[in-house]
Amino acid sequence: MKSHQNFILSLSLFLFPVLLMAHGVSSGDQAILDEGGLFSYIYVGAKHMLTGYDHLLFLAGVIFYLKGFKDILKFITVFTLGHSITLIGATYLGIRADEHLIDAVIALSVLYKGFENLGGFEEKLGIKSPNLLLMVLLFGLIHGFGLSTRLQSFDVGSEQFLAKIVSFNVGVELGQVLALIPIVFLITQWQGKRSYDAFYKAANFYLIIAGVGLFAYQMYGYFNGH
Repeated sequence: MKSHQNFILSLSLFLFPVLLMAHGVSSGDQAILDEGGLFSYIYVGAKHMLTGYDHLLFLAGVIFYLKGFKDILKFITVFTLGHSITLIGATYLGIRADEHLIDAVIALSVLYKGFENLGGFEEKLGIKSPNLLLMVLLFGLIHGFGLSTRLQSFDVGSEQFLAKIVSFNVGVELGQVLALIPIVFLITQWQGKRSYDAFYKAANFYLIIAGVGLFAYQMYGYFNGH
C-alpha cells in the first residue's frame, strides 16, 4: 500500500504543473478558429477536453465507483447531457462567470469524488453519500458551464454562431471518448488484480490532493487577478 501511495504522490508532483496549465485559451487556437470552418471548432473542442484534466479526473473518479460497462455508459451519458446543456445554453445566451471561480468549483468536484470513493461520507461524516447519478448530473452542468466560459473567451463572431457552439460541443464529446478509452481500460483491467485495493485507495487519495491543489490555485488566481 505504501509503495502505491508513494508512486501516486510522485506522479502527482510530476503532473501537477500540467494540471495547472490545463484549459488555457491560446492565440494558436484562436488562429485555428479564425482560419477554419466548423471542423476547426470540433478540433479545438476535442483538444480542450483532452487537456481538461480536471474534467477527466472527475470522470475517472466516477468510473472507479462503477461496476460494469452498462453502469459506466449510463453515468457518462448523464454527465455528457449535463455539460452539453450548460455549454450550449450558456454560450448561446452569453451567460458566463469568472473562470477562476467556476474552475474552483470544478476542482471541488474532483475532491468530492475522491472523498466519496474512499467512504468519506460514511466514515468521516457519519452520513449516507448523496445519490451518485444526481451528483454526476449536477457536476456535469457545472463542468459544462466551465467549458462555456472558455469558449466565450474566444472570438467566435456572429456568423453560424449556434453551429459553432454545437461543433465545439461535438469536439468535446469526441475528446472525452478518446480520453476515457484508456482510463476505462486501465481501471477495469486492474480491478481483477490483487493490488487493485491499494491502487484504488492511492488513486482516490490523489484525487483529493489534486482537487485541493487546483482549488487553491484557482482561488489564488481569482483574488490576485482582480
